[in-house]
Amino acid sequence: MSHRFRHRMEAALFWVVSLLLSIVSRRRALAMGAGLGRWWARLDARHVRIASENLHCAFPGWDAARVDHTARGVYAHFGGMLFEILWLGLRPKEAMLDGAKLIGREHVDAAYAAGKGILFVTAHFGNWELHAAHHSLVSRSIGVVARPLDNPLLDARLVAFRSRGGNTVIYKRQALGRVLKMIRAGEGVAILIDQNVQASDGIFVDFFGRPAATTTVAAAVAVKTGCALIPVRSILHADGRYSLIYEPPVTWRASGDRQADIAAITQSLTTRIETWIREYPDQWLWLHRRWKTRPPGERTDEAS
Repeated sequence: MSHRFRHRMEAALFWVVSLLLSIVSRRRALAMGAGLGRWWARLDARHVRIASENLHCAFPGWDAARVDHTARGVYAHFGGMLFEILWLGLRPKEAMLDGAKLIGREHVDAAYAAGKGILFVTAHFGNWELHAAHHSLVSRSIGVVARPLDNPLLDARLVAFRSRGGNTVIYKRQALGRVLKMIRAGEGVAILIDQNVQASDGIFVDFFGRPAATTTVAAAVAVKTGCALIPVRSILHADGRYSLIYEPPVTWRASGDRQADIAAITQSLTTRIETWIREYPDQWLWLHRRWKTRPPGERTDEAS
């Protein structure tokens, strides 16, 4: 099967699912997506194993049943998130405002007033796509740093969703210059920092007691520009409602050692993300091989 044919088939499938979701309620769409996610977990033994091994390392006190339940819960969560995005895609953009409680808006307003720009630092947690779209409707449009999907047809749909409220999608390969330009103009940019990178593209910081190769882009931009660093997260509750949280900005003081400052800020941000995950472990992407890159001299862990 050619890539082009497969891409068209995938896009057609997503369009059909979107049409089916158009006749159900938002809560029903979430439930259907969660059900599909649990079904998919039965077929995807490899990634269930990766998630389980990651969870076992992060929570050594958990028994096997809790690890397995959480690993499969991750599939349910992200299945629900996918269906919710498809559901929202066929409705007025204002539908993104329903069922969301905004917390910490004062931190955003104060940072914008300071005029030095904002980096909204987040993770693959809750529904980060919804949070960015919601922000564009209640505050200002922002730049969203992202990696394009492998399927260009699906990527176009996701870009359309991300930009409905005026947000600008910035692909990673061209990100730094555009991010700096927006920050220096006093604007906001959202960036995810919770995925594994090559050793040459980041530094190792502690994450659940293990060294994790982590991008330093957010910290480096803050050190260079003096912009605000605001950690942001969304939490999906059992009733289908969200809390969209802006935490107080990360504060730091220049030590005279730029690299040390960048390392300290990156660790602080990563520790914040770990705190979120410990509270709601099934709402983070444990399927990702977060600890794949190892420090020099350590064996590469193919399972994680």
